Amino acid sequence: MRDKIIIHGAREHNLKNINLEIPRDKIVVITGISGSGKSSLAFDTIYAEGQRRYVESLSTYARQFFGNLEKPDVDWIENLSPAISIDQRSASQNPRSTVGTVTEIYDYLRVLFARIGRPHCPNCKSVLTKQGPQDIAAKIMAEFKSTKNLAFLAPQVRLQRGEHKYLLAKLKARKVSQVRIDGVLMDIVEAQLLTLDKNKPHSIEALVMEKIPEESTIIKAVEKTLSLGQGNLIVLDLATGKEKKYSELFSCPKCQTTLDELHPRLFSFNSPQGACPTCQGLGRKYEIDPNLVLPNPRLTFAEGAIRPWSRITSHASWYNKTLQDLAARHKFSLDTPVGELPRKIRQMVLYGDGTFEGVIPNLERRYKETDSDYLKTEIEKYMVEKICPTCNGQRLRPEVLNITIGTPPNAKNIVEITAMDIGNLQVYFKNLLQSGGLSESEKTIAQEIIANIIQKLGFLADVGLAYLTLDRNASTLAGGEAQRIRLATQLGTGLMGVIYVLDEPSIGLHPRDHAKLLQTFEVLKELGNTVIVVEHDRQTIEKADWVIDIGPGAGDHGGRLVAEGTVEKIKKSPQSLTGQYLSGKRKIEVPSKRRPPGKEALVIRGAAEFNLKNIDVTLPLGNFICVTGVSGSGKSTLVVEILGKALANKIHRAKDPAGKHKGIAGVKFLDKVITIDQSPIGRTPRSNPATYTNLFTPIREVFAATPEA
Repeated sequence: MRDKIIIHGAREHNLKNINLEIPRDKIVVITGISGSGKSSLAFDTIYAEGQRRYVESLSTYARQFFGNLEKPDVDWIENLSPAISIDQRSASQNPRSTVGTVTEIYDYLRVLFARIGRPHCPNCKSVLTKQGPQDIAAKIMAEFKSTKNLAFLAPQVRLQRGEHKYLLAKLKARKVSQVRIDGVLMDIVEAQLLTLDKNKPHSIEALVMEKIPEESTIIKAVEKTLSLGQGNLIVLDLATGKEKKYSELFSCPKCQTTLDELHPRLFSFNSPQGACPTCQGLGRKYEIDPNLVLPNPRLTFAEGAIRPWSRITSHASWYNKTLQDLAARHKFSLDTPVGELPRKIRQMVLYGDGTFEGVIPNLERRYKETDSDYLKTEIEKYMVEKICPTCNGQRLRPEVLNITIGTPPNAKNIVEITAMDIGNLQVYFKNLLQSGGLSESEKTIAQEIIANIIQKLGFLADVGLAYLTLDRNASTLAGGEAQRIRLATQLGTGLMGVIYVLDEPSIGLHPRDHAKLLQTFEVLKELGNTVIVVEHDRQTIEKADWVIDIGPGAGDHGGRLVAEGTVEKIKKSPQSLTGQYLSGKRKIEVPSKRRPPGKEALVIRGAAEFNLKNIDVTLPLGNFICVTGVSGSGKSTLVVEILGKALANKIHRAKDPAGKHKGIAGVKFLDKVITIDQSPIGRTPRSNPATYTNLFTPIREVFAATPEA
């Protein structure tokens, strides 16, 4: 009987003390109407007990990290394996998480670029090359041949904040007699007596030696300076002040651009070495929005048109005085509505004129300087999220974006690769090994890394996610997409003897891609795993080796085992509502008469976010509208990212930026917009349906008004 999972006396939630046997190493579908007890059986009984038993097998030390896992309300379960739950939980809400990082494909890409990446100069685009001490010495001799006296400086810190006392002490211990601090040469003892401003950035170089440019001494000076300067040196002509940088690392002979040794950290937007310094690798940054600072153009400055100054400042009279001085200097009236003032005057008030700080710079400065959480929260009300102007949303430093693999026209940087969809990426990497311009040594180095990347991309394509790009933010994924990503990750582990429990994986999946998902279940089964799926989808049910129908109703009217067996057996069961629909005895009637569209409509113009191709869409109001299409065609982008967010911004003054579009007509016909997505409604243990729907409020009022209570 070890070929079956035997459950006896399952009573979790609304389950009515049911007994059943589930065949192992098969695809098992648990079906039934909503609320009948499917999830109570699959997740709260089978998965919960499988997880609890596995955790109990661990050491006492390891168990402390899992907390106390309660035993489900069941008499006993036999032949239970460790269980893995793959539910509809949304992906990470961390703005740094992408499809690439969640699937770990981005980690392989970072290693690939660190091993075979070809760096180019951000300025002139020429290839950066390495040069040895003798090459550098020869260039110095050629460029400074008429110079009488040279100073060789070893860079220590560049534009780093701090007092740097420890660094100076370390240099003195290494027999350095002179240093250059922020461009000024001085004795090391004199430098140690200085107190550098710890809040300002400083550059410090150690003077290694002063030499007359003769070949025998130049090579020695170069080697010694490179050693102390970690591969970098600066040559200074003491007579003219002319200086030039050299490096034995990657460097550009024309622009003197240098680049550190290629390392996987350099390609990570979660690492200081690779992240864009402006947005710290987020690709977006919060900025003060002028429209939120001056929200009402009909108000005058005297009436409080500058909203943040009228709400969050304790020095309103002082700010008003500075504004009066500005108006007197530039001859405009504070009693004129803001919308009627010249644009130049509005810009001057917002951004300053040299003597007047400006409202926006004032708010930005106060936001950076304050330690008050209250003030930060208040100022954030006037901020909106915008694409980082430095990296243009690409998250990485400019020098990293100029490192490519392959040769033109196949040469791409890491951002260009992550912007490709998974289907095209599979083709790209296969071609890269065959005809992508890699040298034989590069192919040898990259072959295993690329093989792993192609395999992981294949798993994602197999579960119907070939349309996703690796740079897609994980927080924008639907619950079904996040679930299929976790399923693809499990395919890559190659585990056997495991129970996989899935919650309606077909949600959001177009019938075109359904066969791939079902084939994935077959792969897991062939590996020796049991796949238990909670599902309503007909195609999935008919693919199952075994079907369990829970019902017959919902809540207290459910929780019973209505039927179990093969699909054919379920079809013949007179008690099974699911079987009646599968056999065709019952069917969903399609209405013969539809409500005609009215005159009023919403018109979305120029929708171009993600993969939308500048489309115009008309949505008649007062109708039930269905937006459909294959997985990844842009449905959610159109409805949620563009329409939902744009309406929320216009009607409710929300600040979440809408997707790219030219405009929406017909908003005047609406007075409210409600977006219902797959995110959980609440995670607090005190929340329940009565409190969430406010039903509990009148119940409490009834009890409060009843003397007997």
